[in-house]
Amino acid sequence: MDFLSLAQKYKTPLYVYDLDRIKEQFLNFKNAFFGRKVLICYALKANSNLSVIHTLSCLESGADCVSIGEVRRAILVGVKKYRIIFSGVGKSDEEIKEALETDILFLNVESQQELERIEFIAKELDKKARISVRLNPNIDPKTHPYISTGLDENKFGVDKETALKLYLYAKNSPFLEPVGIHFHIGSQLTDLAPITASVEKVADFARSLLALKIDLKFFDVGGGLGIAYANEKTIELYDYAQTILRALKGLDFTIICEPGRYIVGESGYLVTKVLYEKHTKTKRFVIVDGAMNDLMRPTLYQAVHKVRVCFKNKPQKDSESLCDIVGPICESGDYLAKNVMLPSLASGDLIVFENAGAYGYSMSSNYNTRKRVAEVGIERGEDRVLKHRENFEDMVSDELKILQGAQNGFK
Repeated sequence: MDFLSLAQKYKTPLYVYDLDRIKEQFLNFKNAFFGRKVLICYALKANSNLSVIHTLSCLESGADCVSIGEVRRAILVGVKKYRIIFSGVGKSDEEIKEALETDILFLNVESQQELERIEFIAKELDKKARISVRLNPNIDPKTHPYISTGLDENKFGVDKETALKLYLYAKNSPFLEPVGIHFHIGSQLTDLAPITASVEKVADFARSLLALKIDLKFFDVGGGLGIAYANEKTIELYDYAQTILRALKGLDFTIICEPGRYIVGESGYLVTKVLYEKHTKTKRFVIVDGAMNDLMRPTLYQAVHKVRVCFKNKPQKDSESLCDIVGPICESGDYLAKNVMLPSLASGDLIVFENAGAYGYSMSSNYNTRKRVAEVGIERGEDRVLKHRENFEDMVSDELKILQGAQNGFK
């Protein structure tokens, strides 16, 4: 990929996505379940750019959404409403109402009070709400604690006893229709064992629900498959699919998967420009124009992205030394990489961070009144803007209108 030309054309910092690779990853995932009833619901939280979602919708992807805004994004670019699910522990009444009116596939329920609110709103709308209950299998996913979701100590899902009560309550309600069961134990999973244990545990519970005449149709295994950020050994798609299929032997469910990172993570790059180097008595810093507001993962999760120099103004071979790559934000936590080996660098050289397609731009912010960067897609060798770089006027326009209105009121 010609990062120098892209940087010259679109400036830096810059997110670049390989759309062809995204399509390939999605189709590989779907084909791993070939011959079985499966719905792949891309997790929008990983990367919610409309062009990315549209690319996947053209391949008959569904959408896993955790806000009504994400539901709207999916609908806007053509994802069929019957392929959209709405998850999350904190749905507001307004979000529940709109989801029911939109008639999406189902809502994932995570508490007794949430189920009661859904029932109340469905009754007001004179609708029957299709629901699935998120079961927390209490299995350690062996991932970073911030992205672990399947333990009792996590805020997500309910235990088996509570889930049984919710299903029985829903079965007896004229305004609720339990159609699925759901679990999701965490993100960036690189060990198949906890997934195997979870799917077997939830499948056994599903069998007990069927015995109680609760007519489930969907078995939602969540997402979370990891990618190789720093040479991790990842799970093979074939092994993942076979684990699920074995556990569901004899059950006529449509399998729902919610991959996000696996689909887009390896297809994204963050291109940054070197501003200067700084040396203290003990450290070497490479200061770039990208910052923690552009890529939060290293600061938030201590995540590691492979980093390489993709352009040097003076391409002579220099000896490498350890350095931290840091940004302009006034926080000691503003770093993109620590203790990486790089040659000496000068203003205008380019550094690229790999595997940045997931939880990069979608977690970015305007902290320090920094503009969110441009997003560019590469498809069949051609580049195009997917989202323009923000400008200062974009950031302050609403505040300025309010301020000017208030000032006019004081006259």
